[in-house]
Amino acid sequence: MDTAPEALAVQLECLRKMTPQQRVRQMCAMSRRIKRMAFAAIRRRHPDFTEAEVQLRFIELAYGKSLSDEVRRWKQERDG
Repeated sequence: MDTAPEALAVQLECLRKMTPQQRVRQMCAMSRRIKRMAFAAIRRRHPDFTEAEVQLRFIELAYGKSLSDEVRRWKQERDG
């Protein structure tokens, strides 16, 4: 765990004070930020990748090779 116990206590207290709608909004915003960071990291590691390749690599890392292979096949069939 990389969060100090005091900081974690403050975070938990803030979460407890939020309404369910605020929690969902916060979770969605955090999810978008993390996804953007992951895409940026893939682009840095693979500057030669097209945007489609970046997306497929993200799918592979987040959901597994099997799904990324299925998406790749689907895109190839769709695009001809």
